[in-house]
Amino acid sequence: MAITFYFSPFSSAVRTHWALEELGIPYDGVRMDLKAGEQKKPDFLKLNPNGKVPTIVDDGVPYFESAAINIYLGEKYGVAKGLWPKAGTHAHGRAMSWTVWAAASLLNAGTRVMHNTSPEVPDEQKNAAQGESARKEFEGLLDLLDAELKDKPYLTGDAFTLADALLAADLWWYQMVIVPSLARWPHVQAWTDRCRERPAFKRISTG
Repeated sequence: MAITFYFSPFSSAVRTHWALEELGIPYDGVRMDLKAGEQKKPDFLKLNPNGKVPTIVDDGVPYFESAAINIYLGEKYGVAKGLWPKAGTHAHGRAMSWTVWAAASLLNAGTRVMHNTSPEVPDEQKNAAQGESARKEFEGLLDLLDAELKDKPYLTGDAFTLADALLAADLWWYQMVIVPSLARWPHVQAWTDRCRERPAFKRISTG
């Protein structure tokens, strides 16, 4: 039975879309029109009470929150394919650490930057000082990531994993809205270049 994947382009669903393509497992994509409020309809809320994408249904069981979905997919399908470290290994712990870091620390700072600088947010809701503070925090986190990638090609070492897919998907979006250039972070730039050369990324980024 194929996984059902509920998504919207240019959302955190990109993280899961990339993972599904890397894994090469059957899935049926259901594109949600967020502006039309499809994610708030009763049938969808039965799957994800948060009314957000991504959401997947696997063997009749729904899962939500992109980081949790990617970890689930990695644990169930990725170990045998070499795309997720085996539980109990240091590589597994590192993959978990960077996945949660992307979904918590980096996303938190990035969200605060966007809230205080985006033209889509009303001016009366913005705080310039908080926006600048969040940007400095965001850039500092990229400094940490750059140092992590200084001596290895991927987050857990020599092998690409779904942790790389999730974080590289985030950086793809952040480059559109926060940091157009990664020149300040050459190791991050080289890593994103490697990740984006993967056929799975090219499939999701070109339609």
